[in-house]
Amino acid sequence: MNDRTALLAVRRAVVANLADCDPSALVLVACSGGADSLALAAGAAISGHRVGAVVVDHGLQAGSADIASTAAAQCHDLGLHPVVTRRADVGSRGGPEAAAREARYRAMRQVASELDATSLLLAHTLDDQAETVLLRLARGSGARSLAGMSPVDGDLRRPLLGLRRETVRAACTQAGLTAHEDPHNADARYARSRVRHHSLPALVEDLGDHVVLGLARSAASLREDNAALDAWADRVDVESSTAQVTASIRSLEEIPPAVGVRVIRRMALQAGCPGAAITREHLLSVFTLVTAWRGQGPIDLPGGVRARRESGSLVLHRASGRRSAR
Repeated sequence: MNDRTALLAVRRAVVANLADCDPSALVLVACSGGADSLALAAGAAISGHRVGAVVVDHGLQAGSADIASTAAAQCHDLGLHPVVTRRADVGSRGGPEAAAREARYRAMRQVASELDATSLLLAHTLDDQAETVLLRLARGSGARSLAGMSPVDGDLRRPLLGLRRETVRAACTQAGLTAHEDPHNADARYARSRVRHHSLPALVEDLGDHVVLGLARSAASLREDNAALDAWADRVDVESSTAQVTASIRSLEEIPPAVGVRVIRRMALQAGCPGAAITREHLLSVFTLVTAWRGQGPIDLPGGVRARRESGSLVLHRASGRRSAR
């Protein structure tokens, strides 16, 4: 009898992740042709749900169209339907990794919208989670970023976050699938590749294999903490108009700084600050208008937003409303 232990573990993970979904609703596996995403496709195909696939061709390496075609064919053979291949238009903003990721998600969501699919299934594993946490820790990220990837994040679902990469790749083999190994995964020019092949293995060698699980557990714990802090921040009354976003100074003084900074971040996003451009330094600077008020002037934020204290309120003026705010 063929050993299908790993494949069945992937199937169980998919079933658990989709437990709150209508089995008749279409979900799409994001399949790159790599071992992880093919294993996810194989497990999803026997999950009892209606499953299709979207294969994105970034066009960044020789033979990418053939790789995408092979991945799509294997998804077809597994019984996934529909299977759509889409070419992504990769820009240059944020570096090659970020640009490719942005283009990939844009293409996948476009296909999901066209097919009226409810969710996109991504093949991130527990090892990917550990790498993500380690990368963000090295960059000095806050608790929100260190919380890592969520099993369910809006339209994105990651059924395999609780499974080790070796189990997922064994599932690909047990399903009889032929995987493509992206050379970028071993390219030392990319930070994640260096973490995957050097940094994390060094930690495992020194501290033991439990390091990978420990990093993933830390992320899960931080996600719970973040959810609680976000819920607290949501209780603070924030008023938004076409010209500005406002919260009372008293309401911000009555909450812990960790919650206050979250409220200010929410206000900044509502006022038009680009999320990727807002730093902790920006938020703490604005928070001084609440905690260390000495009559100081306005603080400029990314996106043309300006924060100031006015008549007992913290006011973030939108760029479009700056003229009238003076």
